[in-house]
Amino acid sequence: MSILIVGTLAFDTIETVWGKVERVLGGSATHSSIAANLFVPVKVAGIVGEDFGEEYFDFFRRHGIDTRGVARAKGKTFFWSGLYGENPNERETLATEVNVFADFNPVLPDDYIGSPYLFLANMSPSLQLRVLDMCKGTRFSILDTMNYWIESENDALWEALRRVDAVLLNDSEARQLCGTPNLMEAARKILSVHPKVVIIKKGEHGALMVGDNFQCAVPAFPVERVKDPTGAGDTFAGGFLGYVASQGAVDDRSLRGGMVMGTVLASFCVEDFGVKRLEDVNRSDIKFRIDVLHRLSVFEPVDPKLR
Repeated sequence: MSILIVGTLAFDTIETVWGKVERVLGGSATHSSIAANLFVPVKVAGIVGEDFGEEYFDFFRRHGIDTRGVARAKGKTFFWSGLYGENPNERETLATEVNVFADFNPVLPDDYIGSPYLFLANMSPSLQLRVLDMCKGTRFSILDTMNYWIESENDALWEALRRVDAVLLNDSEARQLCGTPNLMEAARKILSVHPKVVIIKKGEHGALMVGDNFQCAVPAFPVERVKDPTGAGDTFAGGFLGYVASQGAVDDRSLRGGMVMGTVLASFCVEDFGVKRLEDVNRSDIKFRIDVLHRLSVFEPVDPKLR
């Protein structure tokens, strides 16, 4: 089983209370591919500029990630700069330079098109639709989005939602998209147009998954030092889809396991800048945090004896 990830490869400049880094490797495709590749082979499609040196492609090769779908164009690579304060859930975007990604028109190798699992990372819904038109052999597809596309390409976004199996968005985006403060109501509205699964990220409060006949809530792992929250959502997506793909079936068990795996890997991501912490994670690290989450979530049945 393999996963096709279509998204951004970028350079990020990030400042938090723990320090500042300049032009570290980032982007939705970078974070999600590193996480997903822990479980199954990953193919990445995106576009980079002339400033994206061979050493960055070597980084993906070292991890066994296929980048034949990454185009190189004249100009600069996608760049983002942000500032986080004491509250890591709040950030100020200092710069967003789309650069060559503005003209991204995916040309996918034949074996990419047949990938059974597809992650459409945060990008224009029109572009997401273009990729869906190309990918005919997809068994399970998941789409991410953001408030900018909800405002600027609302009709195209709803059309894309009608063509994917799962949707990933945060709580404020779910409320904005569906025009309701109630997350369950928002999830039901999205499910009504086609997707089988809606995953709502709630930051330090964990994540909620809603399907037609099931619900699942996973708490966030209690990280003591959040050094850089950038890319945590994409890491969650990669961990979720990577685990589901590794199970060979999209069912209640694999989806719930994916929620746990995405949560755990996102907890590693925030502990250092960029993808540095994800590069060092191993099986025993992951298993330890899964066990902690299990102890946090499981309790004995309580008899509500009332007077």
